[in-house]
Amino acid sequence: MSEKPIINALSRDAAYQLANVTKTVPQFGALTPRWLTRLLEFKGLESGIYRVNRVVEGETPLDALCSKDPGKAEIPKGYVEYEKKPREYELGAISSIINIDTKVSDVYSSPYDQIGEQISLAIESLRERQESQIINSDDYGLLKNAADFQRIQTRDGRPMPDDLDELITKVWKEPSFFLAHPRAVAAFEREATRRGVPPVTVNLVGGTFITWRGIPIIPTDKLFVDGQKNPKGQTGKTNILLIRTGEAKRGVVGLYQAGLPNEQSRGLSVRFRGIDDNGVASYLLSLYCSAAILADDAVAVLEDVEVGEYYDYKTIVR
Repeated sequence: MSEKPIINALSRDAAYQLANVTKTVPQFGALTPRWLTRLLEFKGLESGIYRVNRVVEGETPLDALCSKDPGKAEIPKGYVEYEKKPREYELGAISSIINIDTKVSDVYSSPYDQIGEQISLAIESLRERQESQIINSDDYGLLKNAADFQRIQTRDGRPMPDDLDELITKVWKEPSFFLAHPRAVAAFEREATRRGVPPVTVNLVGGTFITWRGIPIIPTDKLFVDGQKNPKGQTGKTNILLIRTGEAKRGVVGLYQAGLPNEQSRGLSVRFRGIDDNGVASYLLSLYCSAAILADDAVAVLEDVEVGEYYDYKTIVR
C-alpha cells in the first residue's frame, strides 16, 4: 500500500487561526412566534386598573314604541341598568433581573453588544411568559375565566368539524380566531381531511394558518397538552379556544401600562440598577400586563380534546 503523499502547503488548522468566523446572535430555541399577542387588540392604561362596566341585561332591557303615529300612543319610559359592582382588572408584573460583568461586556462586545443581547433574550423570555399568562393565569387567563355556559365537550374526544361548529355557536358575533396547541391543530386537520373537507389556508400577520368556516386556527404551545408544552407521547388532551377580540366588539382586550419610565416597548420597562463593588452591572426588566373579557360570549372553550388519533390512509389505484 502506497503512503499518503505529503502536501507541501498551508494546513487547514493553521489557516483557521487567521480566519474571521461569521457568528450569529444567540439563538433561543424556546422562542415562539407568539401569534396571540400579535392578533389580540391591546389597550394602554393610565393607572394600571381597567374597569369593565356591564349592563344588567334581561329579556327586554328597554321597551320601545314602534308606531306610524307616535302622537296617539304613550312612549314607554325606562332606563338601562348598570352593574353596581363591576369587575376591575389590575395589571400584573412579570419581572427579571439581568446581571452582566462589566469586564466581559467591555472586552467581548464585538461584533455583538453583550449587554444588548442579554437584555434582548430576557425580553423575549418575558414576552413568552406574558402570552402564557393571558391564556393560563388564574386571575385573568382566558382558559380559567371563560364562563361555564361557554364551555363544551367534544363529541368523541377528537376535535371534529362538528365540535368547532358548536364553538362558533357560542361566539357567533364576529369571532376572530381559534386558538389551539399545534398538536390539536394537526388533529383537527386530520379529522377534516378524513371527512373530505380539508381546511383552506389564509395568510395573516406574516403567517399561514388553516381556517374553519373562514376563521383562522392559530397555533400556540401555551395551551398545554396534559400540562406540557411539548408532550412526549402521541396521545394527550388539551383545549381549543374561540376568541372575539377588540373593545369595540365587546371582545377580549389585552392590557398594558402606557407611558412607563424607561419604556422599551409596549408595557415593558428596562431600568439600570447600578454597578456593584465587583463590577457587575444590573438591569431590572418589568412587564406589566393583563387581559379582560368584556362580554361572556367573547370566549368559548372546547374541553378534553384528544390529539392522538391517527388513521391509515390507503391509496386506491384505478
